[in-house]
Amino acid sequence: MTNEVWVKADDSVGDWEARRDRITAALEAGADWVLVDEADVERVRELGDINVAAFRTDGDVSLIDDAESDDEESMPDARIVGKDGEGDGTVSLPTDYSGSADLSTLRRDGEVPGGSYVRILDEEYERFAEEAATESAYTIVVGEDWTIIPLENLIARIGEETTLIAGVASAEEARTAFETLEIGADAVLLDTDDPGEISKTVGIRDAGDRERLDLTWGTVTSIEPIGSADRVCVDTGRLLDDDEGMLVGSLARGLVFVHAETADSPYVAARPFRVNAGAVHAYVRTPGGGTKYLSELQSGDEVQVVDRDGHTREAIVGRVKIEQRPMFRLALETGDGDTVETLLQNAETVSVATPDGKTAVTELEAGDEVGLYYEDTARHFGEAVDEQVIEK
Repeated sequence: MTNEVWVKADDSVGDWEARRDRITAALEAGADWVLVDEADVERVRELGDINVAAFRTDGDVSLIDDAESDDEESMPDARIVGKDGEGDGTVSLPTDYSGSADLSTLRRDGEVPGGSYVRILDEEYERFAEEAATESAYTIVVGEDWTIIPLENLIARIGEETTLIAGVASAEEARTAFETLEIGADAVLLDTDDPGEISKTVGIRDAGDRERLDLTWGTVTSIEPIGSADRVCVDTGRLLDDDEGMLVGSLARGLVFVHAETADSPYVAARPFRVNAGAVHAYVRTPGGGTKYLSELQSGDEVQVVDRDGHTREAIVGRVKIEQRPMFRLALETGDGDTVETLLQNAETVSVATPDGKTAVTELEAGDEVGLYYEDTARHFGEAVDEQVIEK
C-alpha cells in the first residue's frame, strides 16, 4: 500500500483564513487528503482537487444527508466521527473500558466511507481505537504526549480492514510513523501551519515509495570514436541535482550512469534539466524497473532519475532533442566478467559517474571505473522477462 499524507484543517486550526492557508499548502505540496469540518467541504472543492475527509460535527445527524443530497461539491470523500465525542475525550469512556462502543454512526448506509478519530489518552482509548477500527474504513489515532508504544500496539493489533492514520506534528514524526515496526502506519495526519513541514512530509512519503538501486562499477575496456549517430538529449521538467543522472545503455542488462548537465563549462552554460543520454537505439530506465528506447521518449513520458547512492525519483520529459552528432563507443567489463556497452556523444559536456565524482567521456581511458546498474535479465518491450536473449 502506498503511504498517504493527510493535513488537518478543521476549526481547531483557527478561522477560515488560517484553515485555507493549510489547505492551499497541502494542495501545493501534493498531499493526499485534508481533514476539515463538514461545513468547509464545498470551500475546499473550490480551492483545488484533493481528497476531502470531513468531521461529522453533530453526531449521527449529518449536516448533509447522504440519501437526499445531489450536490457532489458538498459531499466529502469520507466522513470521520469522534470529534466532540468519545473519540477525542469530550465524552469520557467508561472507567476500565473493555468494549461496547456505539458504532452506529460508522455503520450507516451510504456511499461515503466512514472513519473514526481517537485521541490515545490511555490504554482504554487504545482498546477503543481497536474496536472502532473493525467498522472504520479509516482509523485516525492521535497520541497525547506521544510515545511510539501505542502506535506499535495498534499497528500490531489492527488488521488490513482499515487504513491506520497516525497523528503527527512534523515531518520527522511522520518518518517515524511510517517506519514503526518496519510496517509503519498507512498514513499520517499532519497538524502544522508550516508549509515547509507539509512539503517535507510529502517528500518522505514519496521517498518511501521509490525504488533504491544497487549501483556498481564497470571497468572501461575501450572507448573509441565510431563516427556519427542520432543522439538524444532528454530535457526534463525538473531540475536535477549535481549527483543525479539517468541510466542508459545499448544492452538492457547493463546501464551506464550518465550525469545531468548541471555544471557550467567553457563550452556551454549548465542545463540542469538535461541528460545527454546517447544514441536513439539505447535503453533508458523508467520508474518501476522498466525501460524505453531513447527514440520512443516524448513530452509527458516519465523517466527515472538516480543519484550516486542509488536513490531514485521520477521526472517528466518536457522535450526530446535528436540530432546527428559524433559518438564514442564505451565498453565496460562488469565484476563477473560480462561486457556491456553504450554509445555516447563525443563531447566534453557529457559526463559519467566515476569513484571520484564525474568524468567527461572525452577524458575516459581504459582501466577507469564507471558507474553502472547491472542486472542479468532479458527485456521484452521494456519489461524484464525470464528467457534467453542474446545481446551483443
